Amino acid sequence: MEDFTYYRPNPRREKPVNLGISDLIRSWAKEKHVEAARSSGLAGFSIAVRDILNELKDKGLPPGHTPQVCNALRSSKFVRENGLAIVSVDGPPSLQSPTVVVHYRFLESGTAEQKSSADPEATRPASETPEEWAYRLTEKLRGLFKEELAEFGGAEAFMRWVRSDDSEKNDEAAA
Repeated sequence: MEDFTYYRPNPRREKPVNLGISDLIRSWAKEKHVEAARSSGLAGFSIAVRDILNELKDKGLPPGHTPQVCNALRSSKFVRENGLAIVSVDGPPSLQSPTVVVHYRFLESGTAEQKSSADPEATRPASETPEEWAYRLTEKLRGLFKEELAEFGGAEAFMRWVRSDDSEKNDEAAA
């Protein structure tokens, strides 16, 4: 594990820019938590942000980086690289606190779920051309819009609603 003194000089500023802390947090979590749970044969495990903060405090993690630890543990990069799925996240609504606990489960290697999370085109049939794929997706969107427009009573009613100045009339009545 690298130390948290990874800096890059910045010619426009006098102070060097701290770089790569999120990567170091992810590699520490992988090394100490993910690999330990995987080697134990567990189906799932949890990582508490407070544990990571305490463990990395001795490694030189600057104080006040709780949000960065929270985001690194919930990032799609961390989840994808380790073949994980987030089951739940416990903590305050902001999810930016030392009390946050992220619960993971391991994805079976090679499952469709893991492939689709890593590559959105993995769900596209091999025989489908990019043009056919685009057409299929736009038709799905068209179907969604058609349902929404029907709720307004059709396209004309929807446009009347968009162009209406009901909010302006309500503001004048309140004044």
